[in-house]
Amino acid sequence: MYPRYLSAYKDGSLKKKAEMLFSALSRCDICPRNCKVNRLENKQGFCKTGKKAKVYSYFCHHGEEPGISGTNGSGTIFFTNCNLRCVYCQNYEFSQLDKGKETGDEELASFMLELQQEGCHNVNFVTPTHNIPQILMAVVLAVEKGLKIPLVYNSSGYDSVETLRLLEGIFDIYMPDARYFDSQTASRFSQAKDYPAINQAAIKEMRHQVGVVKFSPDEIIEKGLLIRHLVLPNKLSGTEEIMAFIARELGTDTHISLMSQYFPCHKAKDYPELTRRLTLEEYQEAMNIMHSYGLYNGWTQDEQGLDRFAGIHIKSNL
Repeated sequence: MYPRYLSAYKDGSLKKKAEMLFSALSRCDICPRNCKVNRLENKQGFCKTGKKAKVYSYFCHHGEEPGISGTNGSGTIFFTNCNLRCVYCQNYEFSQLDKGKETGDEELASFMLELQQEGCHNVNFVTPTHNIPQILMAVVLAVEKGLKIPLVYNSSGYDSVETLRLLEGIFDIYMPDARYFDSQTASRFSQAKDYPAINQAAIKEMRHQVGVVKFSPDEIIEKGLLIRHLVLPNKLSGTEEIMAFIARELGTDTHISLMSQYFPCHKAKDYPELTRRLTLEEYQEAMNIMHSYGLYNGWTQDEQGLDRFAGIHIKSNL
């Protein structure tokens, strides 16, 4: 049955997994931070989120990768807060400054149904990692009211393999970042020294679950793994090592979205390495590296792409 969560709902595993993850909030270990706080009593750990998910905005997004947005748009739901602290985050107002609205399961389910009604190709959960129990609880309610479009897990890639294993059979599309290969860089810019190891294990699990990207006849992604790699100035992203890892461990049929839209934002001015935008030469070099490892799938941006910034068009609907 497609999407896969419909089968999970039918056999009862969707509700069972939702309840299992929700109960884990009593001593939260659903992400690699393992804060162990009781979020059911609204205690907050690193992600600053308690019992209820907090949502900044939801809307029909036409600016995602072509296979995600398609012609009708992707139904994005942007969650407040994050389990990283990227000093250059373009969405810092809600990822780090807590802007958003607490949202119960019924309301979150209604957002999904509204986006489906608008004709979106999918429901795209942006930064779902710390809210996955609430998301699944809401999906159960939404299915009961007719939800039937694919779900996209759109994360920073700092995800717990143990939690991801519970998501098998629910998400058809995984769209994680592969942000760093160097631990010190990850620590300096995102407060996550273990990001490289955690990210590589998470991406391998995602690939195991959904495989290679598969398209519908009208070129919309129906299932599969699409890895985003944001190219940072001064080779800070570790593009060479990340592409080598992907080609070696996942295969050259892996779809990559090589992203050029970095610009100094939030606290980037305090870090000399990050105070300027990416140059065309740096992006071209990253693209050449990707190609050198046989990774030609996915979407790359030309020179015009350097003027397209993710986040500028994001507006709150709440």
